[in-house]
Amino acid sequence: MGKQVIVLGAGIVGVCCALELQRRGMSVTLVDRQEPGLETSLGNAGVIARSSLMPFNHPGLWAQLPKLLKNDTVQFRYSLNYLAQNLGWAARFLLNARPAVFKQTVAALDGLIRLSAPEHLRLLNESGAAHRLRDTGWVFLYRSEQGWNDGELSRRTYAEYQVPTQILQPAELAQIEPALSPIFHRALWIQGSYSVDDPHEVVAAYAALFRRSGGAFKRLTAGAIRRDGQGWTVQGSQGSETVAADQLVVALGPWSQGLLKTAGIDLPMAFERGYHMHYSGHNGASLTRPVYDTGGGYVLSPMARGLRLTTGVELNACDAPARPLQLDLAEARAREAFPLDRRLDSEAWLGRRPTLPDSRPMIGQAPRHPGLWLALGHQHIGFSTAPGTAKILGELMCDGGGASRHEAFRPGRFI
Repeated sequence: MGKQVIVLGAGIVGVCCALELQRRGMSVTLVDRQEPGLETSLGNAGVIARSSLMPFNHPGLWAQLPKLLKNDTVQFRYSLNYLAQNLGWAARFLLNARPAVFKQTVAALDGLIRLSAPEHLRLLNESGAAHRLRDTGWVFLYRSEQGWNDGELSRRTYAEYQVPTQILQPAELAQIEPALSPIFHRALWIQGSYSVDDPHEVVAAYAALFRRSGGAFKRLTAGAIRRDGQGWTVQGSQGSETVAADQLVVALGPWSQGLLKTAGIDLPMAFERGYHMHYSGHNGASLTRPVYDTGGGYVLSPMARGLRLTTGVELNACDAPARPLQLDLAEARAREAFPLDRRLDSEAWLGRRPTLPDSRPMIGQAPRHPGLWLALGHQHIGFSTAPGTAKILGELMCDGGGASRHEAFRPGRFI
């Protein structure tokens, strides 16, 4: 195949793909409507963790459904109209929570995260962003014995895949995070994992490395894609501006679905939206690592801009108006656990997490579309899995990609 490639989407996945293909000798143009890292990659909790191998649709989801469907929890909310219009996706998502598929998904995600972590460390060093990295892991907090028992499947899975963890009693939790209120029954420290203090700045540093190495970046809002002869053309949404290359990688996250329809591809993708807000800590209170309050339904991460509160899932249309009530509820729960002070942002940030029915990303060539490659659908764990995604994509595009790890992510399972 030709050596010229467009990578469409400059979030963490697209930027990592551009770097990997560039490293393999391809001439890469990175294309996005904004500067790198300003969409979905801007607002995550900054975690690079082995524990991300647990998908949301696990066998325990069935027991949680009656509570979740009440649509009043901090962890999960949904638009009834959106859910009604996407019952097919919801049914497939639930079917993939059965044990056999769950085991396949966990094994696939574990391999992808293991592949990604050393690549992240390499890229952080090469891009000059290593100062943003922490190796202190993160902590899951449990408010009750029932909450602790509900996490048994996760702990069993972590043990099976040798994810290093340590159980913390209240006094031990207070030693490592003294600013937390003494309301937690127990905690689980996920070790051997990392976090960063500004995911956007990490993406920007990776993109700057790509440019320094000779890569091209173009601002363009993609409206359509089409195959022209032996290559692919991206048509701008306004006017007649286009960009063309031998091959095209679509890494547009939640916006991939709409764009791929212009090429006749209908992705079974839903959008698990989420919000964040930054806060100061009262009297300078802070954290040394991200914490996940399993009962409160939020993650609180120490960031360069302050303490970032990120919410759980809102199932809704990609570009539906923001509904920040979920953030207000999460903030109320977070204030029970930590001395948050004032809000530091003028409004809540909204992000969209693109999710396929089996909670695995799609990595590979689109069936019946030679030269069209997909790297999308990373749900909540794009930051943890982007470099591994890029490595697999590079193997497939440049080496023929016969490794068994590619099979779990093949686009043909849904296209």
